Amino acid sequence: MSNILEVKKYPEKILRVECVPVGVIDDNTRSLLADMAFTMHAHRGIGLAASQIGMNKQIAVIDIGEGPINLINPKIIDKYGKSLIEEGCLSLPCINVGVKRSSFVKVAALDENGKKIVINADGILSTVIQHEIDHLNGILIIDYADFIKRQLIKRKLLTKKGKRTDEGMPAL
Repeated sequence: MSNILEVKKYPEKILRVECVPVGVIDDNTRSLLADMAFTMHAHRGIGLAASQIGMNKQIAVIDIGEGPINLINPKIIDKYGKSLIEEGCLSLPCINVGVKRSSFVKVAALDENGKKIVINADGILSTVIQHEIDHLNGILIIDYADFIKRQLIKRKLLTKKGKRTDEGMPAL
């Protein structure tokens, strides 16, 4: 049975950590992936990185409504095009930021069985993959905001501790 894990919120330090690669994929790794997917769905998210649940591992789960995707040690190996999308984040409740990203990415990773996978993604899947890989590198959506907006967002997050609403884009 899967567990709902605590989602870490800004400014927790783990969100700024560059996660370490996973060396061994075993039953503990698969259990963590299941718990992460369960947590992501419970919070109505479409992506979740291990750092968001306090784990310093290069692991992410994604589900944009087409079934779960498990990414272990993901690396972008090709990208092109440009897109600008308002993104939300489970670790930054009530915050949306316009983020410029590549419109297409090709990603290499390992799946839950240690098998190498390559994903060609565009649209929302491309955005979510890039968002989660950012998390694994200690990068948050607020880092894409200009200085003034970033300061306003930080003030809101640190003073209000806003609660997530179900309006707008699903959180990643």
